Amino acid sequence: MTSTVPMTVPGAVPTLALLPPPVRPADLYLRPTAFLSGAEADRAVAAGQALRLAGSGFAFALLEVAVRTPEGSVRAIAPADAVRDWMAGLEPAAARRAAVLLAALTTPPLTVGEPAWAGLGLGRPLIQGIVNVTPDSFSDGGDHADSAAAVAHGRALLEAGADILDVGGESTRPGAQPVDPAEEAARVVPVIRALAEAGAVVSVDTRRASVMRSALAAGARIVNDITALAGDPDSLTVAAAAGCPVVLMHMQGEPGTMQQDPQYRDVVLDVFDGLEERLLAAEAAGIPRHRIAVDPGIGFGKTVEHNLALLRQVGIFHALGCPVLVGLSRKRFIASLSRGEEPKQRLPGSLAAGLATLSQGVQILRVHDVAETWQARAVWGSIGL
Repeated sequence: MTSTVPMTVPGAVPTLALLPPPVRPADLYLRPTAFLSGAEADRAVAAGQALRLAGSGFAFALLEVAVRTPEGSVRAIAPADAVRDWMAGLEPAAARRAAVLLAALTTPPLTVGEPAWAGLGLGRPLIQGIVNVTPDSFSDGGDHADSAAAVAHGRALLEAGADILDVGGESTRPGAQPVDPAEEAARVVPVIRALAEAGAVVSVDTRRASVMRSALAAGARIVNDITALAGDPDSLTVAAAAGCPVVLMHMQGEPGTMQQDPQYRDVVLDVFDGLEERLLAAEAAGIPRHRIAVDPGIGFGKTVEHNLALLRQVGIFHALGCPVLVGLSRKRFIASLSRGEEPKQRLPGSLAAGLATLSQGVQILRVHDVAETWQARAVWGSIGL
């Protein structure tokens, strides 16, 4: 079954009174919408007309409530006070679930004792620059395949304004074949060591526990895993023992086959469920939530319509209580919505989509084009915040 279209009353948005009670607490979801920023957000929050979003400069005036049913999903949008009144009539377990989601939406993702993520504050969106040490990545494969070129590229991204450098040694483009972990480590470790010694905050983009271990020893501070630490049985243990921040990404299937007819009941809710499951697994392994960021995995086992639904509703992932990272730079869906441009010609679409996610409070953008993203963020921030 493909993603559902939200059910509606003919000619009207469904009201909360029409929502069925959730059969299970996990069938209930909250998404912030009607975002405000800057002075407008401050005034609305002070007047009790909006809620502050996750400790950011944004606020939201409305909440979308989604409830899964055997037939699909039903959604209604209402002010927060009306949603709270509706929550009060739920069964206790569902009411607790709703309260947890609302608290996550309105509380900074970092606790008082953890003012920064990987040593970085979240007062403004962070830019994670991509350093692919690969011969076959979809956009820049071969451009920086040797260590010297990759280090030079990383240094250039730092000068251009990258907050984080994401170093990867295995292409995970659609149809990609796995790389031997020893080869992957040989590609990334010298680059990570050199960039870390230059003062960069480095993340390692890998799904292999042995590569994580080597990368962290070389100076990487963050593990960024497309399998959400599920692809290798030792990954959770390695990340927990290292005490490092992690990025948990959603992917349906494997890179080699993930784009072969991906299916979801409701892509936004299904991805939320997948990330929530991996968050709980990480916490159970000893990785506290304040060290975790989540990534909905644009393009990883998703069609164009799936990607668009996730981008339109990306604010829902704040309800997981973690920083939200989005990687959409130069991805194929951009060309599909435009004129079929090659990857390096997809910068305008990457910026447009990236800024749309920042306007929903996304905290980290993973990009190829750091200087251009830095400039776009600066102008966007000056106008909107």
